[in-house]
Amino acid sequence: MSANILRTTVAEIVEKTPVFDIHTHLYDPAFGDMLLWGIDELLTYHYLVSEAFRWMDMPYEKFWAAPKQQQAEWIWNELFIKHSPVSEACRGVVTVLNKLGIAADRRDLPALRRWFAQWKPADYINRCCELANVRKIGMTNSPFDDAERPVWEKGFKRDPRFVAALRIDPLLMDWPNAAKRLHGWGYTVSADFSGQTFAEVRRFLGDWTKKIDAHYCMVSLPPEFAFPAKTDAAQIIEHAIMPHGREHNQAFALMIGVRRAVNPQLQLAGDSIGTADVTAVERLCAAFPGNKFLCTMLARENQHALCIAARKFRTLHVFGCWWFMNVPSIIEEITRMRLELIGLSCTPQHSDCRVLDQLTYKWAHSRPIIAKVLADKYEDLAVGGWHPTREEIQRDVQHLLGGAFEEFLARN
Repeated sequence: MSANILRTTVAEIVEKTPVFDIHTHLYDPAFGDMLLWGIDELLTYHYLVSEAFRWMDMPYEKFWAAPKQQQAEWIWNELFIKHSPVSEACRGVVTVLNKLGIAADRRDLPALRRWFAQWKPADYINRCCELANVRKIGMTNSPFDDAERPVWEKGFKRDPRFVAALRIDPLLMDWPNAAKRLHGWGYTVSADFSGQTFAEVRRFLGDWTKKIDAHYCMVSLPPEFAFPAKTDAAQIIEHAIMPHGREHNQAFALMIGVRRAVNPQLQLAGDSIGTADVTAVERLCAAFPGNKFLCTMLARENQHALCIAARKFRTLHVFGCWWFMNVPSIIEEITRMRLELIGLSCTPQHSDCRVLDQLTYKWAHSRPIIAKVLADKYEDLAVGGWHPTREEIQRDVQHLLGGAFEEFLARN
């Protein structure tokens, strides 16, 4: 096929192929208000909060004390009325409105609220999944969350589109307090790791893996994370998480590079970034060849080394453009590098959505970039006389939009 037809074909296939969004902060609709959606949630998303404070001469305390609708109005005024919404986070709101069929340039927040108020949650979930062409949504599920845990313990009818991932940050980042909570839940653990502590942590992980049918186990780590090390985190990984992963054929997802509360006055919006040591991931892969690892890193400076690590260990699956990496220029750069270094054995993107509506813009913005990079690679092949068929393009795109991830998880 000609270059123009090739590009059109790739773009069409990428657009029409349903995606498995492997990591979000969305919830099964059974969790009620924990599943965020609507214009006020979009506007008070933490990306926009931190951006708005670059303009607002307002005490942080005043902002946080205000109702969410008032916060949304302040952000709307600063980022959409007083200034053009050119940042990726602001553009995302505009794309959401456009995808939903709303005149994005009306600049009428009350009218937007009235439009969203018409929807029933179940219908709106269907609409967003349809617009984003998402077939599965990977949740983030923490037994340590006092709002979330009771829902799982009570039980509910699952929406098959929402799949669970077991989030265990407190185990690794705050073991003394996590140990107290586990002890209160009937697990015989000690803060000094004596007795049956590691076996009991494994029992806890196994119980919750079964309870929520977790697709993988996950943790967000600071850039200082090291392995091996004489830290609580390293000991728990070695003696509990790794044996648990082998027993349950469960991958361990490492999201590395976040520096928490750099500006605590911004609350959730106050986290920042740091360059991590990729050798910690390599050492984990080398030490535990019977385990599977997923990894994404927050710093741009880590992406090349992480790709090289994935070349060396088939048990390492690289995924997504996380948080501060999720802007078009960097998505294109990283996707191109990954395809050039590890081919199709990666998952180039995940949405990391906290608000349901964001599915529509995150994938609307990412799909054309993935299509562009993939078409470039096919054109490179054509120079050497290798011309992919439509069926081969469909196969490749399915791998990139969740298929390679599912194959990796299923591998024994």
